[in-house]
Amino acid sequence: MGMCFPCPGESAPPTPDLEEKRAKLAEAAERRQKEAACRGILDVQSVEEKRKKKEKIEKQIAESGPPPQGGLRWTVS
Repeated sequence: MGMCFPCPGESAPPTPDLEEKRAKLAEAAERRQKEAACRGILDVQSVEEKRKKKEKIEKQIAESGPPPQGGLRWTVS
């Protein structure tokens, strides 16, 4: 009762290969990251579309160059 070791006549159970173990750990880590990224979001696809649209707008603003001189200026005091 309560023995931690196998009986002397029995062999120890096989241990998983290190590469296999690492692959399983990497899979689990990726799955946890995906779950954490989507936590609280009901429509993941909608959020991705909004993020891509925002990046596209920011890219267009960056490519358009500096604003022309003499225009309105925004200052925060």
